[in-house]
Amino acid sequence: MRILLLGSTGYLGGHVAERLRALPGVRLLRGGRAPVDDHRIDLSTDSVDALAEQLGRAAPDAVVNCAGAVGGAPSVLAEVNSRGPAALCEALRAAAPTARLVHLGSAAEYGPSGVGERATEDTPARPLTPYGATKLAGTLAVLDTPLDATVLRITDPVGPGAPPDGLPGRLTAELSRALTRTPHGPVRVGVLSAHRDFVDVRDVAQAVALALALPGRLPRLLNIGSGRAVPVRDLARALATLAGFTGDIEEAPGAAGRSAAVPWQCSDVTAAEWELGWQPRFTLRESLAALWAVDGSPRPAPAAGDPR
Repeated sequence: MRILLLGSTGYLGGHVAERLRALPGVRLLRGGRAPVDDHRIDLSTDSVDALAEQLGRAAPDAVVNCAGAVGGAPSVLAEVNSRGPAALCEALRAAAPTARLVHLGSAAEYGPSGVGERATEDTPARPLTPYGATKLAGTLAVLDTPLDATVLRITDPVGPGAPPDGLPGRLTAELSRALTRTPHGPVRVGVLSAHRDFVDVRDVAQAVALALALPGRLPRLLNIGSGRAVPVRDLARALATLAGFTGDIEEAPGAAGRSAAVPWQCSDVTAAEWELGWQPRFTLRESLAALWAVDGSPRPAPAAGDPR
C-alpha cells in the first residue's frame, strides 16, 4: 500500500509517520514544501494542476493530510488550513480518484459548549478563532468531496515532542529551564482555568492507521479524543510533579484568547470506538511522563573546560 503523508515534519505528522512505517506492506511517501521530501507538495501555494501532477507521480493508494498552521496571520491560516485541503481534494479527483483521504481536523472547529457537555459529530460547529474557522473551512471541503474521505477531528494532543506553541510543550520547556535555577522557579503561565480534552499523540497516530486499513467507506467525520475534560491547572500541576519542580506556577492573565472564549471543551468519541475499533490507550499521566522523558529533563551546565 502506497501512503502519501503530507505534513510529516510536524508534531502530529511525525508520530503518524512513525506509526505508518511500522505497518506491514506499507510504502510511506512524504510530501511537503521541503525539496528533501519524496515529493515537493505545497498545499498553500501550488496550483491544482501542479498538485495533480505531483499526486500522479506519487500514485498513492491513500493520502493522509497532517499539514496545517496553528499560528500566524489569518491570511496564512487560511492559505494552509482552508485553501490547502480544498485544493488537495480537487487535485486528488483528477489524479488519484480512488485513493482514500484521511484529513486531520481540530476540535477547535466546534467552538464553545456548555460545561459538562461532550461534542458529538452532529454538534454544530461555531468556531470563535481564526484558527478554528480556517480549520472548519478545510474540513467542510473534505466533507463535500465525492472522494473516499474521512476527517478525524482531533482534540488537544499531548505527548512526546509537543511543540512550544501549545501549553504542554511550552510548560515543559519552562520547567526544564527553571530546574537549572536555584531555588527553583517561579514559572509563569497564562490562566489555567479552562477544561480541555487531552489525547495522546500516539493514540492519534493509531486512529489514522486504523482509518487507512479498514475496508469500505468510513463515516465522513469522527472525533478523536480522550472523551474526558481535564482542568488545565491539573495538567500543569501533574507535569510539575513529574519534573520534580518545587517552585511556584504563577498564572498571569493575558490577552483574551481561546481559553477565555472556550472555557470547556470535550469530545464524544463513541463513533470512533464503534467505527474504527479505536480507544485511547494512554492516560494523561502516561502522556505527560513520556513528554517529560523525551523533552523535559534539563541538561547540567558544562563544567569549565568541557568542550560541549
